[in-house]
Amino acid sequence: MEIITKANEIVNNLTSGKAGWEKGICALALIDQNGYPTASTLSIGHADGIKTLDFATGLGSNKVARIKKSNRAGVCINSADYNITLVGTIEILTDPQTKQAGWYEGLEHHFSGADDPNYCVLRFSAERYCLFIGGEEVEGTL
Repeated sequence: MEIITKANEIVNNLTSGKAGWEKGICALALIDQNGYPTASTLSIGHADGIKTLDFATGLGSNKVARIKKSNRAGVCINSADYNITLVGTIEILTDPQTKQAGWYEGLEHHFSGADDPNYCVLRFSAERYCLFIGGEEVEGTL
């Protein structure tokens, strides 16, 4: 489908180092310890289109605590021109290879390097999508 191709291009172009907040906002929604949904805006570190998105955070963050309780997550990426909503699962990755591959310029403001023991990668894997791009809307599963 052409709209999925467009969504993949949008997400891939929003990864860190390629775009600023002015091109689109990404919100990660998780379930908190009391069972309520919460959302945080953050940068996409790396992506495989809408299928897989990686985010960087600290192991002591509330995001990690929430993921440990429930790995169900949602992502919404939007601007005035599009809305990409994804639903799936998220995992916490701490292996050296993933951390090194996930490292990008700007993270040095938060961590000492890819080997920082507090740095981890959150990998979101989409299962469903709702896309609104160019006046066209489509829902489906991956």
